[in-house]
Amino acid sequence: MSQMNRRRALQLLAALGTSGLAAGCGSDSEEAAAGSGNPIKIGLIVPGTGANKANKAIGDEITNGFQLFLGLNDQQLGGHPATLVTAEEGENAKSGQAAVDRLLKEDVLALTGVVSSDVILGIRDSVEQARVPLICSNASPTSLQSVVYIWRTSYVLDEPGRALGQYLHETLPATSRIVIIAPQNLGAPQNLGSRDVIDGFRKGYEVNGRRITGDPIFTPDVAEPVKGTYTDAIERALDHRPNVIFCHYAGPAAVQFIKQLYDAGYRGRIYAPGFLTEGTVLGELETEYKSIEKYGIETALNYSADLNNTANRVFASAYRKTYNASPTTYAMASYDAAQVLDKAIRLVAGNPTPQQVNLALGKIGQIDSPRGPWQFNQPRTPQQKWYLRRVQRDGQLLSNVVINELATLG
Repeated sequence: MSQMNRRRALQLLAALGTSGLAAGCGSDSEEAAAGSGNPIKIGLIVPGTGANKANKAIGDEITNGFQLFLGLNDQQLGGHPATLVTAEEGENAKSGQAAVDRLLKEDVLALTGVVSSDVILGIRDSVEQARVPLICSNASPTSLQSVVYIWRTSYVLDEPGRALGQYLHETLPATSRIVIIAPQNLGAPQNLGSRDVIDGFRKGYEVNGRRITGDPIFTPDVAEPVKGTYTDAIERALDHRPNVIFCHYAGPAAVQFIKQLYDAGYRGRIYAPGFLTEGTVLGELETEYKSIEKYGIETALNYSADLNNTANRVFASAYRKTYNASPTTYAMASYDAAQVLDKAIRLVAGNPTPQQVNLALGKIGQIDSPRGPWQFNQPRTPQQKWYLRRVQRDGQLLSNVVINELATLG
């Protein structure tokens, strides 16, 4: 938050009853100097009205996170008035390429967003050839490697599984029966990485002789599942009499999977990447399962809205006030995408070019983020902490509450 507009930051902190950020907000003379650069455009690639419900929700949160940073900084990035130009991502490489082509014609300084792993892999070569930096705030396949102009503020998709695998290796008895269940890798962006997630979990858990017996059980890859979609797979899973279920779902698929699992009688522990309970999932489950917090759902994620640091107190409070909702990891990663662009643009004297901004991104150092401090590693992804979150009451609200720090990965 060191680049936040001083006046706006102090107003927010006063409202929060919080102190301690003012020293990092810059002087009045610095504020007066801000905004002296030429206007710039940033291209935002997100799913729109044509996307499925889950992708549209993630796209909305990505948009909100970036817009919030601009709103807290007088609509500027690095001292330049900034305009956000949005293009429809769609759900495949072809639609993603159309979005990139459209935004490049707008003479954007940088690109951001991207929800779908299909899309990020499909546009990789064109982004590299255009030599325009893309700060990707969601899509995160492990196969996206050896890039120069693509950076990620989210994670690599095997990391939440690795963090949970290491934790369960340390805390579960060796005799525990673990069943892995996840969607097939057939297209929906939140499902495309099932194998990445599972491979990460095995890598973290299967050390020092530990093994997970039995193959993963894969469910139909349905963007909008209904009652009964997962029944057969769940019955096969419960035939193994598991002590623990490790799964990977998000959005409407997460809601239906958890409902159908509980309706089948399972009351053991559920562990998953944090996407399982992000967004509106908990609210939808609570209407049918009033005591769901007693069942035992724990997830690993790089962010939780209850993290107690100054950057998050400001971010989470401003997000709730602006959007009447708690922020998610998707909104946070997009907020950080704006923050790293702000820092990189400030490092470039005069009017920056995309190539200069890309070079500067490698020099910005540590980010003071709502997730906690992090920095880019050599593959251009975050080196960051992962947190263990438990579904439980925070006052009257059913929430993801941080109960432990897991590994630092990246």
